[in-house]
Amino acid sequence: MWFTMFVNFLISFYYSIKYLNKPKIEFDLRAESATATGILFGVCGLLTGSLWARFTWGAWWTFAEPRMNLSAVALLILAAYFVLRSAFDDPEKRAKMAAVYNIFAISTVPFLFYIIPRQLTSLHPGAEGNPAFSEVTSPILRFIFYPAVIGFISLSYWIYTNTFRYKRIAHQLEERALDS
Repeated sequence: MWFTMFVNFLISFYYSIKYLNKPKIEFDLRAESATATGILFGVCGLLTGSLWARFTWGAWWTFAEPRMNLSAVALLILAAYFVLRSAFDDPEKRAKMAAVYNIFAISTVPFLFYIIPRQLTSLHPGAEGNPAFSEVTSPILRFIFYPAVIGFISLSYWIYTNTFRYKRIAHQLEERALDS
C-alpha cells in the first residue's frame, strides 16, 4: 500500500510542477486525481497497519510507534490539499494554489515516512531500514511481496486514470454549462 501511495504522490508532484510551468487544466486534474488515489492507498496502509499492530502489539493503535503516527500526520497534510482546493471558486487560482501546496505537502512525505522514524525508537521490526528489503522478511515471502506491489500499483493506475477521466468530463460539462 505504501509503495503504491508513493508512486501516486510522485505522479501528483510531477503534474503539479508541470502545471506551474505550463498552466493547463489537464495537469491540475491529473495532480488532483493522483493525490486522491495516493491518499486512498495511504488510508488502506494505515488500516492494514493497524490490523497488523493489533495482532503484533495487542493494540489497534499505539502512540509509542512513530511510524504509525507520522504516517497519519502525512496523510492529514495531504488531505488538507483538498480542503485548500475547496476554498477557491476561481479554477485558475485554485489550480495554482493547489499545485504549490501539493509540492510542499508531498515534499514532507519522505521525511515523515522514512527519515524521522529512523531517528526515533520504533516497535517495527527492521526499524533501521525498510523491512521489505532486510533480513527480517523471509526470502520466500518476497515471491508474494513484489507481485503484490506490482498488482497494487497497477490497480492504483486504473483507479487514477478512471478518476482523471471522470474529473475531465465533469470539468468539460461545467465549462459547457457556464458557456450556455
